[in-house]
Amino acid sequence: MSGVAGKVCVVTGAGSGIGRELALELVRRGACGLAISDIDEAGLAQTGRLIAELSADLIVDEQPLDVADRAAFSVYADAVASRFGVVHQLYNNAGIASGKTVRDASFAIYDRVVAVNLFGVINGTKLFLPHLIASGDGHVTTISSLNGFMAQDELSAYCTTKFGVRGFTESLRIELLRDRLPVQVTLVHPGGVSTNIATNGLAHAAALGVEMTERERRRVQLYNDRLLRMPPGVAARIIVDAVEHDRARVLVGRDAKLIDLIVRLMPVGYQRFQLALNRVARLTLR
Repeated sequence: MSGVAGKVCVVTGAGSGIGRELALELVRRGACGLAISDIDEAGLAQTGRLIAELSADLIVDEQPLDVADRAAFSVYADAVASRFGVVHQLYNNAGIASGKTVRDASFAIYDRVVAVNLFGVINGTKLFLPHLIASGDGHVTTISSLNGFMAQDELSAYCTTKFGVRGFTESLRIELLRDRLPVQVTLVHPGGVSTNIATNGLAHAAALGVEMTERERRRVQLYNDRLLRMPPGVAARIIVDAVEHDRARVLVGRDAKLIDLIVRLMPVGYQRFQLALNRVARLTLR
């Protein structure tokens, strides 16, 4: 079993939300070394301060990182491995969202979301995997989404990456099982967790020069108020429990479990079900 105590763990996207809570949960469970990164330097620094409050003696490597920058990620992975001498667990958590239709979304939006959400996972996994194998007791955990098995309108870029993350992670697990390598794999599908991902999507769009409509802003508010409800600390505990029990797949939240059942029962029909839910949501947006 992939216990956390005495392990060196790496968490991307640790500046807020699930990533921050994962880092704190790993500290509570006795990790001996922790490497945290995020593109948000202020949020990352806050996570570092919270870690220090929990354990003043823990060795923490805190570095800003854009997971989409493969060259920077390569330097980062080498630096972490050099500092700790071993890496046991990787948590591929960094991600962004975007809410535009296929017709309205710019290529810049697709490029950025795919670069962060999908290639960020690929970059981290490929760069750290040799170190995880060398540890003799490695574990890769990848955060997908309920949108890794259920598509939604106006989330095509996000869904594309989360479906891709699922396929990549499951392929990785098959290969590691085939080759009898000492690395476990856990794929995580969170439902509505109370994070800044929807709000941050607006900021990312603005940075790309994309104008968001008032309706799109109100949709983000609806997500924040009605759908993103689970405290990220609860999600983090569920995820680390799954890691410690070597679970290959974990659904986080009742909504993720319900949607998983609906998609299994109606692999095509769920799309019309999704449209019906959207009509209810539009009434709320008025």
